[in-house]
Amino acid sequence: MTAESNARELEGQVAIVTGAAHGQGRATALALARAGMDVAAIDVAKPLPYPSYGMGSNADLESLREAVAASGRECVTFAADVRDDAAVGKAVAATVERLGRVDLLFNNAGICAYARAHEMTEAEWDAMLDINLKGAWIVARHVIPHLIARKSGVIINNSSVAGLRGMNRLSHYAASKWGLVGLTKSWAIELAPHGVRVVSIHPTGVNTPMNDGLAEMEGSTPLEIAERSAGNLLPVPWIEPEDVAEAVVWIASPRARYVTGSQIVLDAGLLTR
Repeated sequence: MTAESNARELEGQVAIVTGAAHGQGRATALALARAGMDVAAIDVAKPLPYPSYGMGSNADLESLREAVAASGRECVTFAADVRDDAAVGKAVAATVERLGRVDLLFNNAGICAYARAHEMTEAEWDAMLDINLKGAWIVARHVIPHLIARKSGVIINNSSVAGLRGMNRLSHYAASKWGLVGLTKSWAIELAPHGVRVVSIHPTGVNTPMNDGLAEMEGSTPLEIAERSAGNLLPVPWIEPEDVAEAVVWIASPRARYVTGSQIVLDAGLLTR
């Protein structure tokens, strides 16, 4: 099957991508647009009290909209926190009104920060779980009725290798990412009768602005942190956002039509260790 015919597989469909302003979300929104999808991009688009590194911005969302438009597809953008049920509900409703449908949800919005279990605050724990796990549920609860009505669709939850193993100083992060696996498997069971597939993906470290923020918080560099971790079997410190994006495009396509309830690992061999 050629790349051109693959692109036609998603022509005219609509994707909702959270955490879309930069990093994995942005790369995936652009890849989906190249594959023929219109895109609704949701991002908090402002600094958060926790973690202290920079988030995406309204300018990032606007440049994404322009980039998607340059590829010949439409992009609507929403500055919304995935923890805000009302704002998310309005964004999903506006997407359907403007673009006519929803076929794919990429639950990508998330944060990461280091802390030992006995040293993190309750507010830090709550922020991690509320954004990474509860936020995914909030967005999905607004999207799922539209997928059920169409009797088709895909939800992809962006977990992590931390969703399949423990990690030092990341227990709250790992708990949130393991939780996404539980949501994935449970939703897959609930939604299979409606023709809706649900999959989680599990990248190793990805070369995104989050890495820069974490390194700054640690007084280090992204490469130094990756080298200290030394987890990937393949000789790379991290993978690229485009690697994640290509996996999402494949899962969304009919080529993966029997993949549901599954965990797709993009770890450069890390979990083999």
